[in-house]
Amino acid sequence: MESIKKIFRIGNGPSSSHTIGPRTAAEEFLSNTPNAKKYIVTLYGALAATGKGHLTDKAILDVLSKDRTEIIWKADTVLPFHTNGMKYEAYDENDNLIKDWVIYSVGGGKIADENTVFTEEHIYPHKNLSEILAYIEKKGMTFWEYVEEFEDNDIFNYLGKAWEVMKSSVEIGLEEEGVLPGGLNLRRKAMSYHTRAKSYKPSLRGRCLVQSYALAVSEHNAGGGKIVTTPTCGSSGVLPAVLYHLSTEHEFSDKQIIKAIATAGIFGNIVKQNASISGAEVGCQGEVGTACSMAAAAASQLFGGTPQQIEYAAEIGLEHHLGLTCDPICGLVQVPCIERNAFAALRALDANLYAMMSDGKHMISFDKVVETMKLTGKDIPSLYKETAEGGLAFVHRPDE
Repeated sequence: MESIKKIFRIGNGPSSSHTIGPRTAAEEFLSNTPNAKKYIVTLYGALAATGKGHLTDKAILDVLSKDRTEIIWKADTVLPFHTNGMKYEAYDENDNLIKDWVIYSVGGGKIADENTVFTEEHIYPHKNLSEILAYIEKKGMTFWEYVEEFEDNDIFNYLGKAWEVMKSSVEIGLEEEGVLPGGLNLRRKAMSYHTRAKSYKPSLRGRCLVQSYALAVSEHNAGGGKIVTTPTCGSSGVLPAVLYHLSTEHEFSDKQIIKAIATAGIFGNIVKQNASISGAEVGCQGEVGTACSMAAAAASQLFGGTPQQIEYAAEIGLEHHLGLTCDPICGLVQVPCIERNAFAALRALDANLYAMMSDGKHMISFDKVVETMKLTGKDIPSLYKETAEGGLAFVHRPDE
């Protein structure tokens, strides 16, 4: 498995493929053409079809600047290599072409073309969670110590930075108001939910606050704010909501939270390695389901769970999202995505509670659920995997 740093990418939402990838491409093209006087960027296929709602143009213009950049949208043209195609052109002061470049945003914030070869640096020697459990039990370790053993020396510094961004995305999101971009005219709810939560009795207040935190991050992401993929942009509200709640309401220290993030990263990594965290490949079970699993594992560790209880909590979080489709209305990371983050955060806390009541023994292992999720994802029709053509996206079409 790769470093868990790649599970926790820091960037601007709302989509790793539609915003982080194009922004990365723009930054690389700018570095290669620093003296250009004009840029033309042509977007193709799916990237053009939902790019405006996903703030693809903003991501590019923030880098290349609005006053010297023209963006052309060609949704009906799909380039051969990948549906998320981009062509960057740079011109001098006499309108002479300096350089052009065709590149693709292939998911997870990665960019590639026909000649790109991805080399994965596998730093973890184990292939699944069963192997990891056997290893840490033999050595008397827990999951965060396992991360510490195999990652670089700066891993906890990196996770510390990720935690700061998570906290910031909650706090900024709670202050933001107004309508989200994209055309659905969806109003932000985090601030009002947070205000109302404070009036509830203590028995309900905590759960309502968790919802407001998840809404805050998810809305911040939908508005193009800076977030941490946990493990994706579309599921970025789940883990921060749970951790922010446990930090503020239960007074866990930053050091404890960062160790919990390390544990969460292992479970996200296992899903990524052995199934998928891409809604386009396996549906929302791979995004929100994995996020719920990661948050449940983190919570279980913070509350003193054994490795077996932590594994059980993560298994519950993923198992009870099996079959969840990805059917965002208009292709935007808004409906039902934002609401799903809020409920997944609560489910993560419930999964932790259920697992902590047990001795950690259970019939279905986390690895078996990951395998099941992969098989289920293959069986889900493509209409229900991020195409905005099936499910809620089909039933609720604002233009009709």
